[in-house]
Amino acid sequence: MSKIEKLLEKLKSNPKDFTWDELCRILAQFGYIEITKKGKTGGSRRKFINDENKIISLHEPHPSKIIKLYVIREIRNYLKI
Repeated sequence: MSKIEKLLEKLKSNPKDFTWDELCRILAQFGYIEITKKGKTGGSRRKFINDENKIISLHEPHPSKIIKLYVIREIRNYLKI
């Protein structure tokens, strides 16, 4: 099983320790790239876009990098996994 497959399985299990970096890797696997911040401060809101111009807008958690469970559920529904 590849690393990305392991991450997908972890995401499907609604983990309490899923990190922002892991989520970014999964979104990249689905063809999403992060839109760069504009201005001096971009805040913690991050946007990801794919080649079909579908946008996912998320709040990057801080200071902890752990993703909230409701965000995991939203991502799973959006990506249909």
